[in-house]
Amino acid sequence: MAFKLPDFNDRKAAATASRQAVLDKFKAKAEPTPEELAERAARAAAQEAKKIEKAQALKDRIAAEKAAVIAAREAKEAAARKAAEDALITEEMKAAAKKAERDAKYAARKVAKKAAKR
Repeated sequence: MAFKLPDFNDRKAAATASRQAVLDKFKAKAEPTPEELAERAARAAAQEAKKIEKAQALKDRIAAEKAAVIAAREAKEAAARKAAEDALITEEMKAAAKKAERDAKYAARKVAKKAAKR
């Protein structure tokens, strides 16, 4: 006998048999018992609780990071304000020292002028 290629009907029958085998496989599974359903529900609840806990931890971590960033920014601004105040005070002290020096020169000149008149 020679090799004979499968015709359309043969292919159709093979596909139908394959589909039926898959359907039978799924139909053969038994209905879950109430204990199995309760176990599935408990697992699902545990996973949901774990997901909620993880989300809350993430939210807490983000809030802590935001608070740290805000605290760092406030500390930096406070340091900049203090540096500006210190610079202003230093400038005022320099100006006061310059004025005192100028006043001393003026007073010395005045004394010298009075001494020259005598």
